Amino acid sequence: MKRDPLVRLPASLTRDVAPRRARYLLGIDGGATKTLAAVLDLQASALHLGHGGPSNQDAVGAQAAVRALLEAADEAIDAAGIRTEELDSAVLAVAGTDTDAIAHQVLSARTDTWIVVNDVVGAWAAATGGGPGIAVISGTGSNVFGVGTSGRAWRAGGWGHVLGDEGSGHWLGIRSIAAALADRDASGPPTALSDAAPAFFGMPSVEAVATHLYAEPLTKGEIAAFAIETARLAEEGDAVALELYVLGALALARQIAAVITQTGLDGAFPVGLIGSAFKAGPVFIEPLSRAVHEHAPAARIDTVASEPVAGALLLAARACGHVEPLDPHRLSLLLEGAETS
Repeated sequence: MKRDPLVRLPASLTRDVAPRRARYLLGIDGGATKTLAAVLDLQASALHLGHGGPSNQDAVGAQAAVRALLEAADEAIDAAGIRTEELDSAVLAVAGTDTDAIAHQVLSARTDTWIVVNDVVGAWAAATGGGPGIAVISGTGSNVFGVGTSGRAWRAGGWGHVLGDEGSGHWLGIRSIAAALADRDASGPPTALSDAAPAFFGMPSVEAVATHLYAEPLTKGEIAAFAIETARLAEEGDAVALELYVLGALALARQIAAVITQTGLDGAFPVGLIGSAFKAGPVFIEPLSRAVHEHAPAARIDTVASEPVAGALLLAARACGHVEPLDPHRLSLLLEGAETS
């Protein structure tokens, strides 16, 4: 089988651009549950935010996704007190298996300085500063993306909640409910998930949770939220919950290994962990780290403090040739301040 990269870095992010000083950058992180836009005023060192609904085409369709993206962008632009034409560049990092339709519609509505990439590209920039290394997203969904020293990029996973999203909050949530049902009908081992599921979803029994899930389908985000309970029970020593996190870690590690092989990464390189699922802590991160180190003993594995939208801003700076590299730590502080103000 011929294997081409599933995600390519746009030429606008890889070609040499004449250095210049920019003023306003727009970065967007579009996901399955929400959209966050940020306008960075480089001169004033100020950040202005805009928010929108889901912008994952797989979840809401291309039209709704683009509407959420542009609404969030316009809110951030208005908050900055500028016109759209004053933006030096914009990078929209959007979740989904295919962002081509979104890119086409965004370009029709705005200009060619607006660049649409898969959300894992923004996460990679946040995790590595735009250098060789790997980003591992595990939030509502999951995705792995890396770039080698030669510039070769590779994505593994990211096929959505029906065909993939291994190790994600949704993946863990669904399997946790299934494990509770297996305990209920005595086909699986006992687990505290059997009591946690009906309590979490406000149902009288675990079988009522299953009936509700089919009769009034829960959203991906609602199912993913149950993984918080799975993490709590894993920390308390529930064997089934612990095993679910190990299985999720091993599934993600296989995808990371594929990215390492396909990009030619070697030696010490960062593997950044991004997303709400990693808030589970050691029950998830330790088995993942052990599995990854079997393939890359010197890999530096750590959670990423920067929000994915910071990666989009880093890419926006690169796209317009801004002369001074952005400081990811400084961006994180600005984002934190903007979100609490």
